[in-house]
Amino acid sequence: MDIVKVVADLDQSPELHAARLLILIDAFYKDDPSGAIEGLTKLAKLDFLLRYPVMLERALEAKGQSIREVQLESHERHSVESEMVRYRFGPWDHRYREFLNLLVAKGLASVTIEGRKVVIFLTEQGRSLARQLAAQEMFEQYSRRARLLKRHFDIGAVNLMRFIYDTFPEIVTLRSNEAIPT
Repeated sequence: MDIVKVVADLDQSPELHAARLLILIDAFYKDDPSGAIEGLTKLAKLDFLLRYPVMLERALEAKGQSIREVQLESHERHSVESEMVRYRFGPWDHRYREFLNLLVAKGLASVTIEGRKVVIFLTEQGRSLARQLAAQEMFEQYSRRARLLKRHFDIGAVNLMRFIYDTFPEIVTLRSNEAIPT
């Protein structure tokens, strides 16, 4: 088995990304009766920290928080689940709309527009599936880390964006659409 090909194939799987986003959005639902993540910018910044656990450690350290719960595995220090690029508002994956459309088409999420902001909710079916996924060993790290994000980074999109730029200044120096190094 060619591990590079397997990882590359996983990166092309929208279902894997959709599953991760389900778990992330559900973590923010648990303590919030509205159950929404407000804005694609906020979703992208949270997903950046979820996909790059080394960056999550740095972010927690920048806030003076313990990194113990990240439980970074040795292989994660030199790889990411999939690549993101620098976009005008920071880390971004050009497929977010595709992933959200997949969730909506499957009846797992609902997306509304409030002014210029996209608001993302999970349906009951989406919440149920997110919990089922989170209980599986394959997704346990995402679930644990998504709860960490809820606890320490549940702030507005603009403040989260500023925090990312302040904490990871190397991202600001990248050209637009340049891959974020691991």
